[in-house]
Amino acid sequence: MKITVLGGGAWGTAIALSAASHLPHQSVCLWARSTEQIEALRSNAENKQYLPGIALPKSLLLESDLQKALARLGSADLLVIATPMSGLAQILDAIFVSTKQALNILWLCKGLEPNTALLPHQVFQREQAKYPGQAHAYGVLSGPSFAREVGDGLPCALTVASSQLEFCKIVQQAFHHGNIRVYASDDLVGVELGGAVKNVLAIAAGIGDGLGLGMNARAALLTRGLAEMMRLVKAAGGKSETCMGLTGLGDLILTATGDLSRNRRVGLSLAAGQSLDRVLQSLGHVAEGVLCAKAVTDLAERLHVEMPICATVAAVLEGKLTAEQGVRLLMGREPRAES
Repeated sequence: MKITVLGGGAWGTAIALSAASHLPHQSVCLWARSTEQIEALRSNAENKQYLPGIALPKSLLLESDLQKALARLGSADLLVIATPMSGLAQILDAIFVSTKQALNILWLCKGLEPNTALLPHQVFQREQAKYPGQAHAYGVLSGPSFAREVGDGLPCALTVASSQLEFCKIVQQAFHHGNIRVYASDDLVGVELGGAVKNVLAIAAGIGDGLGLGMNARAALLTRGLAEMMRLVKAAGGKSETCMGLTGLGDLILTATGDLSRNRRVGLSLAAGQSLDRVLQSLGHVAEGVLCAKAVTDLAERLHVEMPICATVAAVLEGKLTAEQGVRLLMGREPRAES
């Protein structure tokens, strides 16, 4: 099997390292758009910008030419998209223009398309429809996974979701080894929405921790946030029980409590009174929850689903509420049955 990973950020680098550690020499290629970045990876033998201190194996191919990165793949191989959600449509279009053969296409991004509130697989279907005759297998790999820990080889469990069982088997062959377990699911909606909503909830958890609201408040927030996630998944056509697995509850626990979580750090900084622009400038990485908070609430409104926590986070990010006002608004809601 050959694998090409598109995207030289932290997660793309980590997943490429993971695959390269157990596949034959030069089976894995890491592509980045910038020739300068690829040259830096070659000369430094590590990704100093996004994953410093972790050596790149000599068996890992590095490429800045997209057509070359794609041409090495056959029908039994795997193409992995490791760009942010905001860049998914653009990279898909570039792929469909550059190749005519059927590919196995996997994405790692978590979120919704900002202006349309479409899930990643819906963006894929929209873009593929522009190129009649192309029939690619596709799916998502998601779950509780900090790139740093995966790059360090620490234990991790993920879920691949696709409507095609054979595609799931290919992804498991690529990444299920050593300290990584990969489970299969046919619930694309549930897996993708879990990955989107948990980022918004992690910002809320960071705000609560930053304001010193305590562990009781955090437990309540995550529990009620999980209820919001389950309602939205069910309304969108997914399985609410998916939210109790790795890509819902598991990823929520990690992102809302882990010190490596960018979304949690956004919440902490907002609670400290920093402006969103300053927070994002200091972060240096994409925090998907910031980009998809409004999209999540837009989707919820479209589906007539009540999501007060996510709506409050979106209002804070848009500057309509301060962090303190958001907390007061949530605590002042009328009493109701838990379910």
